[in-house]
Amino acid sequence: MIYTLAIIKPDAMKKGYKEDIRSEILDNGFKIAEEKTIHLSKEQAERFYAVHKDKPFFIELVEFMTSFESHIMKLEKENAVIEWRNLMGATDPSKADQGTIRSKFGTDISMNATHGSDSNENATIEINHFF
Repeated sequence: MIYTLAIIKPDAMKKGYKEDIRSEILDNGFKIAEEKTIHLSKEQAERFYAVHKDKPFFIELVEFMTSFESHIMKLEKENAVIEWRNLMGATDPSKADQGTIRSKFGTDISMNATHGSDSNENATIEINHFF
């Protein structure tokens, strides 16, 4: 697949990392096919993260994702899902490889700066959710 969804989350947006993260994306050979900055509503966040609705962190996740603006991007590159996940690094920034986006800009497992689709199938679903 050549597309994936990327989100610069509220924590990174609040800290002013949007342009730094966009630069990392472009410097690593991605094209940004579409992008927009939005402040997710509670309903949008609940729909987007519905797969996690039965997990104990769901309410906290929705509150976090609605706490400030997010920057949503449709990224284009060969093997986009895998390539973006590699560039982001591990979900927990303390375990992310040096030089990855989450190691540079993430705070903890919840406030980890970015989101990325975890499969080609979910990339299509997530892209259609926003674009």
